[in-house]
Amino acid sequence: MQPLHERQRGFAAALLDSALAVPADLIGPDGQPCPKRFAVYRNNVVVGLIEALRANFPAVCRIVGEEFFRVMARAYITSEPPTSPILLDYGAGFANFIGRFEPAATLPYLPDVARIERAWTEAYHASDAAALAPAALATIPSDRVPDLCLAVHPSLRIVRSQFPALTIWRMNVDDGVPSPVDLESGGEDALVVRPAAGVEVRSMPPGGAEFVAALANRQSLAEAAEAAMSAYPLFDLSTSLAALIGVGVFVGYSFAEGACPIETKVRPT
Repeated sequence: MQPLHERQRGFAAALLDSALAVPADLIGPDGQPCPKRFAVYRNNVVVGLIEALRANFPAVCRIVGEEFFRVMARAYITSEPPTSPILLDYGAGFANFIGRFEPAATLPYLPDVARIERAWTEAYHASDAAALAPAALATIPSDRVPDLCLAVHPSLRIVRSQFPALTIWRMNVDDGVPSPVDLESGGEDALVVRPAAGVEVRSMPPGGAEFVAALANRQSLAEAAEAAMSAYPLFDLSTSLAALIGVGVFVGYSFAEGACPIETKVRPT
């Protein structure tokens, strides 16, 4: 008889791949092989995983249709079975799988739409943190502002696409109305964050993704601005920073290593 861990591995593999035979030593209450019972169990497991993917990727499902989505999801389940009992974690690799799924090759923007949906799910379940109030930076002397290091919200995600994926996503969620989109119109960068109860999905201006990514990597405001302007010379620092603070992207600040700390003045009591 096979060791238990090998039997369990074979059982799990057969559950997710209908091309595999029913485990030979699987028997029913009567002591006889039970392929029909196993088929029902297999179907329930696969259907549950497909529904979990469908719930997490509604725009992808709407774009390709129910039947196509189920075929694609089933192929993904066989290729990348769950590694955690928490279904909310399932689907992290779905966008990359779509990019390799040949029948979806005619929709080159679809993987990026899936990435936006995955970012939304991750942001929704990320840790809570109080967003930095705009007034918190008002007392910082202007000559110290370049040394600022802004801590980003733990829910922050950035999705970059060479296609108008954000526009396509918006047209296929909630009450969105699909309409023709020029795929040659240029790419879009999406910012996803949940500063409070709801997830915010915003379009980022040119240079914005480089700016936020630099700040997320603990670079100073001056360094982040330089990265943004290297990508887009007309990047508007003040407008972009105000918009990011307004949407709740930052949760705190410090100063770059080696920068002189601000003197704290305490009034006598």
